[in-house]
Amino acid sequence: MIDQKFVLQLCHDYTFPFLDVARQYSSLFKGTDYKIITVYLVGDRNDDVIQQTDSDDVIFLEYPQKSLRGLKRDPIKQLKKICSQYDFEFAIGHRYQATYILRNIKNLPVIGINHSFGKFKRFTRRWFVNHHKKNLYLLGVSNAIRDEMRASLPGFPQNQIQTLYNRINVKQVVARQVNSAEARKHLGIAADKYVFANVGRLHPDKDQKTLINAFAKVASELTDTILVILGQGRLEDELKAQVEQLQLEERVFFLGVVPHAINYYRAFNSFVLSSDKEPFGMVLLEAIIAEVPVIATNAGGAKEVISNSQYLFNVGDEKKLMELMRNVYLQDKPSLKLIQQQNLQWLEQNFTDNAVQRAFWSLPFFKHIHSGQ
Repeated sequence: MIDQKFVLQLCHDYTFPFLDVARQYSSLFKGTDYKIITVYLVGDRNDDVIQQTDSDDVIFLEYPQKSLRGLKRDPIKQLKKICSQYDFEFAIGHRYQATYILRNIKNLPVIGINHSFGKFKRFTRRWFVNHHKKNLYLLGVSNAIRDEMRASLPGFPQNQIQTLYNRINVKQVVARQVNSAEARKHLGIAADKYVFANVGRLHPDKDQKTLINAFAKVASELTDTILVILGQGRLEDELKAQVEQLQLEERVFFLGVVPHAINYYRAFNSFVLSSDKEPFGMVLLEAIIAEVPVIATNAGGAKEVISNSQYLFNVGDEKKLMELMRNVYLQDKPSLKLIQQQNLQWLEQNFTDNAVQRAFWSLPFFKHIHSGQ
């Protein structure tokens, strides 16, 4: 009789986007000999979360957020107890906190997933991972994050820092997306307008200021264009004041937080990501699936998501962004269709569950985890 093999997945909570992140990693083990047990540190037990996590078992520790400060002795104790119930072959921890907790469990190989930049700026974190580098492996959700981690951790074995992309369930997203007319009706967008769109927090990292300035230059020439921005954040008043100063109140619209915004991407004619540091660029995948042309900054992980570098611009380059927006507007339909098909093919090759599952089991350090070396 073959002994059952188990994998532990530890998540801080199931708030957006980490519920889907947990699902993504659960999918890596479909069709394998492993069963995956997902543990959430924060958050009440929730049957919908259990279903969406799609693991073999889901455990809610239900810690208050404040209790996870400091050395986290109690969560470590709880995880040790769970590990005594299952013979875990290895564990996956999302973000530094989960990695820290798991690495305090003796003889448990750990894969730490890093979803954003700057996580190893602190000396204490660099010391900890270097001190616990045996059986510790770090993954970035883009090559950009991987490279930053390698630069921040020169003493850490570089081959133990790799990339594993985020991914998207294409069939599920397509099934949820409504047609252009219905999407525009839902968002309150006129049928006869050409729509440039941006989705994200109103935050300096997203640099909507540059986008609005570039659109101001486009708007005077392309009179049927509008810009819609979905999201909220601390820069809302400042950005609205910028729009007012540019006299674009009738051309730029802030739609706030739109529940299930991914369902309405077909309302857009093109999608613009203006972020100065984008860890990955999931919104680009969502737009590509909706067959919307995309423009993005040549920064962070965004450039890895787009197959055609022709539609990338440097952070803050209003002139280049204006040119790209104009080019997409004027591009003939066959050329746009070709670009969309290329982006979709690139997505299928790199950012689906099946593609990333293959990449995961091919990671250079996985054989060491599997063999227990």
